[in-house]
Amino acid sequence: MIQKESILVAADNSGAKKLRVIGIPQKGRARIAVIGDVVTVAIRGADPNGLVKDHAIERAVMVRTRKEVGRPDGSYVRFGDNAAVVIDKQRNPKGSRVFGPIAREVKERGFKKIASLAKEIY
Repeated sequence: MIQKESILVAADNSGAKKLRVIGIPQKGRARIAVIGDVVTVAIRGADPNGLVKDHAIERAVMVRTRKEVGRPDGSYVRFGDNAAVVIDKQRNPKGSRVFGPIAREVKERGFKKIASLAKEIY
């Protein structure tokens, strides 16, 4: 569960290093975002040669959270960090690689391109 002002790790090679959540669009008055949700982020610390610039406002999709997520079969999945992938307006990743494992819920939510770039899907 991620809320406003949470710091995320960038799980792609778009050039961003840290992401700060500044909004959770399309969820009404919801205060938390879970795996597979799109959040609005501010880029904190970016590579000068990257695709995104420092302090830019972008959209990102949550791919890993420390808080466990329950699945319909009764199992849980949890990761060691909170991570997101920066996306564009067409919901495609800005980077060409995705680092680390991602949750199966990302693919089920329609982000098939991100799932295809990931090495592991849990």
